[in-house]
Amino acid sequence: MSEQAVITKTDCWEPDVSNLVTEDNTPVDNWGSEKQQRLLASSIYSSPPRPKILAAANVGLFYTSEEPAIVPDVLLSLDVTVPQDWWKKQNRSYMVWKFGKPPEVVIKIVSNKEGEDKLKTYAQIGVKYYIVYDPNQQLGKKVLRVHELRERRYEETNETWLLEVGLGVTLWSGVFEGRQDVWLRWCDRKGNVLLTGDERAKQAEQRASQAEQRAQMLAEKLQELGIDPDTL
Repeated sequence: MSEQAVITKTDCWEPDVSNLVTEDNTPVDNWGSEKQQRLLASSIYSSPPRPKILAAANVGLFYTSEEPAIVPDVLLSLDVTVPQDWWKKQNRSYMVWKFGKPPEVVIKIVSNKEGEDKLKTYAQIGVKYYIVYDPNQQLGKKVLRVHELRERRYEETNETWLLEVGLGVTLWSGVFEGRQDVWLRWCDRKGNVLLTGDERAKQAEQRASQAEQRAQMLAEKLQELGIDPDTL
């Protein structure tokens, strides 16, 4: 891709986007993909706050005004925020010239063998990490593939820690929204998954219950010793 193909936000001129198709009302292809997308996007915002981070599912990515959008299943971009007036045509999608940079991470969730692989396109755009999650192993034996951009070409790596993002990805077996399955999740350096809001609330509830049980046990012990715990 030529240097003129991607326009940065520092340029004073912006292309006309009135004819761009920012949404076509095409539904997500299956339940599993929809839940997986939501898990990856929502857990970013439920984790300890990081300044200016954007995670989105099934949102158009425009890298030039001359080409239609590509639509990654999930994208992650650092040091950017969605404009306040996001209903305006020029703000409805991830337009590289508006944000001044491509996303750092794009994730593909494989649901079938059909569809064009955008790996070359994402490399041209400059997306640092291209991750393929293939739960049914439709593209090969590997369930998880991580590609890292090196000298404008992707190289597959066994490293699941995304150094330039400060996050990792991992396969996690557990329940999300009542569904037991193996899920792709973000994790920290130690492999601990980023919790969803429901998981955080459940943890807080468990801690409160444990604290109540300890208090009750202490009160019973004091009573055995002839001490009224209410007087303490």
